[in-house]
Formats: sequence, C-alpha cells, structure tokens
Amino acid sequence: MIKYFAVLGYALLVIIIGVLGSKKTKSLNDFMLGGGKIGPWMSAFSYGTAYFSAVLFIGFAGKIGWAFGLSGLWIALFNTLIGVLGVWLIMGNKIKQETAKFSVQTMPEFLEARFNSPFLKLFTSIAIFIFFIPYTAAVFMGLSYLFETIFAMPYTYILLFMGIFTGIYLVLGGYKSMAMIDVIFGIVMVIGVSILLAFGLKEGGGISNIITNLKEISPKLVAPVGPPGIIPLLSLIFLTSVAPFAMPQLVQKFYSIKDKKSVKIGAIASTIFALLITSIAYFTGALTRVFIVPENNPAKFILKSGKLNFDAFMPEILATIIPETLTVIILLLILAASMSTLAALVLISSSSITKDLYKGFVNKNASDKKLTKMIRFSSIFFILLSMVLAYQKPAVIVTILSISWGAIAAVFLGPFIWGLFSRKVNKFGAIVGSVGGLFVCLILFLVWGAKMVPQAGSIGMIASLILVPIFSKFKEE
Repeated sequence: MIKYFAVLGYALLVIIIGVLGSKKTKSLNDFMLGGGKIGPWMSAFSYGTAYFSAVLFIGFAGKIGWAFGLSGLWIALFNTLIGVLGVWLIMGNKIKQETAKFSVQTMPEFLEARFNSPFLKLFTSIAIFIFFIPYTAAVFMGLSYLFETIFAMPYTYILLFMGIFTGIYLVLGGYKSMAMIDVIFGIVMVIGVSILLAFGLKEGGGISNIITNLKEISPKLVAPVGPPGIIPLLSLIFLTSVAPFAMPQLVQKFYSIKDKKSVKIGAIASTIFALLITSIAYFTGALTRVFIVPENNPAKFILKSGKLNFDAFMPEILATIIPETLTVIILLLILAASMSTLAALVLISSSSITKDLYKGFVNKNASDKKLTKMIRFSSIFFILLSMVLAYQKPAVIVTILSISWGAIAAVFLGPFIWGLFSRKVNKFGAIVGSVGGLFVCLILFLVWGAKMVPQAGSIGMIASLILVPIFSKFKEE
C-alpha cells in the first residue's frame, strides 16, 4: 500500500505543477520554450533528466553491464564529459545566439533559416516524427516492465496509466511545467541512485569483493575493455556521447535558457548530475553478473529464441538488492527519469507536426492561439501512437532506442554542427549530409542486424559530419 500511495502522491504533485504551469502558458512560445526565460538549475535538471530515462536503468545498463562488466563505466565517463559538459560549454551560448538571430523555435526551423532550405525543414521534421515514436515507445516499455515486476500489475494497465499521466501534465503546462517538474525529478533521481549504490555495495560485499566475484566469472569483466572488445565499446561511447550535440530534445534546452550566466551555472550542475546518475547505473548493471544466473530461471531470463532477456535483468537486480521498504524510492527514480524524457520527446514531436509541418507548409498564416491549441492535440496524438507501438512489445528495448537515437543523430549532426560554426558550408552540403547520414545508418542497420546497431548509428553520424563540408565544395553557392 505504501508503494501505491507514494506513486499516487507523486502523480498528484506532478499534476498540480502542471496546473500551475498552465497559468503561465499563454502562447506557443510559452508552451514550447517556457518564454525563453528558464533559469540555470531548471535547465540543468531538465537536460539531465531528458538525457537519461528508464531505458538507461532497465534495458541499457543491464545489457551493457552484463556484456562489458566494469568497463561500461567508460560510457558513463564520456557521456558526462562529452555528452553533457562538452555540449554545454561548446554549444550552449552558440545555440542561444544563433536561434535568437534567426528567430526560430525548433531545429528544423533553424536549418531552414540557416541554409535557406524548406526541404531540410520538411525532411528533418518528418524524421523527428518517425523516429521519435519508437524512441518514446521504448521508454514506455522500460517503465511498464518495471512496474509490472514491482506491482505485479498487467503491462497494459500500467502502459495506459503512464500515457494518461504524461499527457495530463505536458498538455496542461508545456515546457514551463516540464522545467519545474524536472527539478523534482532530478532530486528524486539523485536520492534514488544514492540508495542504489549503497545497497549494491552492501549486498555485493564491498567493491573489492564485487571485483573478485566478477574476475572469477571472467577476468575480462574487470579489464579496461570488456569481452565484446574495443570497437563495440567505442561505438557505444560515440553513439551515446556525441549524439547529444544534435538531439532535438536536448538541444531545445538551450533555446529556452535565460542567458550566458545561466549556461555557465547549468554546465556545472548538469555535469555533476550526469556523472552521478550514469556511473551508478552502469556499475549496478555490472552487478547483474554477480547476482543473476539465467539458467536458474530460464522462464524469466531466457527468451524463446534462446537469447538472454536483458530487459528483465535490472528489474530483478533492483528487487534483489533493495529492501522492500525502499523500493518505492527506486520506483520513483525510474518514474522520474522516464517522465522527463517522455515529455521532452513528445514536446519535440508535437512541435514538428504543429510548427514545422502545419505552419511551415500547410497554413503559414495560422494564429498563435490556433497553434497553441493544435500543439496540445498533437501531443496527445503522439502519445497514443507511441503507446500503440509499446503495446506490441517489440523484442528488445535497447535495440529500438539505439536505432532511433542513431538515426536522428545522423539526420541532424552534420548540418546542425557545421551550420552553427561554419559559414563555408551550404545548402547542398547540408542536404546531402542529412539525407546521406540517415541512408548510411539505415542501410547498415539492415545489413548488419541488431548486434551491430551502435556501430551502424556511429558510422551514420560520422558520415553526416563528413558529407556536409565535402559536398559544400562540390556545389558552391
């Protein structure tokens, strides 16, 4: 009953903040960017909680920890230094300056304005809509699996609750509500991972005993590079650390930030937050090797195909090492991580429908009032589509996330980075980089299959970065 009351109380608090945010949301700019006046702490927590979702704790950490052991901590380190600190220091002020210069509110709008290319706006906004649906579905799935394990409730009911809950607070207050709620989400996540680390070390007998146990299973699990090898590890690092430089749901945080001073403070706060969250998540993932023997419970941990069911590993670890009286904190940790990411994805997707596609190509004279109403309906529509996909339970959460993450990064990375920092690249190069990066990414997905998803995504991103300057020289403007 404590778990039920805690979740219901948590949901009530979030809805109250949504209502408060709705009173400050009077225009499309308020709904999408919080009026462009979001302070450093809200921005820092909003960035961090949008970056790390239930997929990290449920699917990703378990799979990476099982495969790589303690060397998965390299991913945590580079996520922090490159995906967070690097993005804030290199991109933060530049994004704010350029978006103000062109008076744009979305990444597709920026690309259109920077390269004078309606095609880029159309192509990238469609890509957001297509690839964010499975991404959002993956987050819904991860969260629903956890609730299913802890509450022993039907997956369908949990999924329905999550969809309605996300829709209510986002549709009410938009980005302002998101930013306010993300501070609470961030605090809950910090408390949750601290408990996770403490009991992980306790149940494992201390760090030295954990290392000894891992070494007995396989010496490579405590080596600088785990069993899969250096190429898979570098691919995962590149995919998860470099992609944030052009992921719309993360870049948007800088559109809305208040000023340069806020960027400096936000950079420090978000870096500390990221290091804490990621390092504990991947360390706990490595504990799957210590506490789980799949052969002892094949119904739970081995799929009909004979492959390991990595999505079940972390829920089992959480149920094993955390005392029942504290599982509610971990539950709220996962809920917090997921709600923020879901809201960020839904907001970006609904803005691509409303601002980029509808206003950009269907009704250029649409009023602000009409667009604000439409973006709320678009948010509901996108949530429903994602829930339908999550209901189908696609095979592996991590694979779905990796494909979506890699594809979106390949679409945006080259044109966005070069567009921000170089005046030598042009429309032709940007189009080839965006379309070519996605093409390379998807072809490699199809050829290599699920085992090579990180490598395919990384190569697609590199192709996007390389193609833009090369093809800008082929066709001078």
